[in-house]
Amino acid sequence: MFNKGDKVSVLDEAINGVVLSVEDKQVLIETEDGFSMTFFVNELIKVNDSSNLMDSIRRINVDEIAKEKEIPKPRSFVKERKDKHEISAPEFDLHIEKLVPNKRGMSNYDILTLQTDTAKRHIEFAIRNRIPKIVFIHGVGEGILKAELDFLLGRYDNIAFQEGNYQKYGQGATEVFIKQSTT
Repeated sequence: MFNKGDKVSVLDEAINGVVLSVEDKQVLIETEDGFSMTFFVNELIKVNDSSNLMDSIRRINVDEIAKEKEIPKPRSFVKERKDKHEISAPEFDLHIEKLVPNKRGMSNYDILTLQTDTAKRHIEFAIRNRIPKIVFIHGVGEGILKAELDFLLGRYDNIAFQEGNYQKYGQGATEVFIKQSTT
């Protein structure tokens, strides 16, 4: 494709030069600044001697070059398996923006109190209505809300909790399991 003496341009960089040698898929060029550089064949395009670079660019099929350069990315989907009869657990977002229309005028204490009171209300509701699992989305942040939530959940005897599913929520969620009494 390239021969010694051909004028070339590098696709992803503003470098032009002349081909010094070609070995397999690598091309050694001398840049206009006098440096010797090695590139792969698919990183270079041949430039005609015409002084108008746009003429040579128009002849190049850009889509073809993009396909050559593009490395197909392997697609990986990990899907959470569920039983056919499993009902997804209710999720409660404790971010303050989801709880109030405007947080202006609220102190950090007010915000944290509202968030923990909301969590407590949802826990009490789940216990009363025998909901076996709920999820609190608290975000990562500085971890203050998560610590308060852990403290709150630790006060209940019939509750177990753990980090939420990382694939689904990242690090910003807690799953709460409510042990049902037989009475």
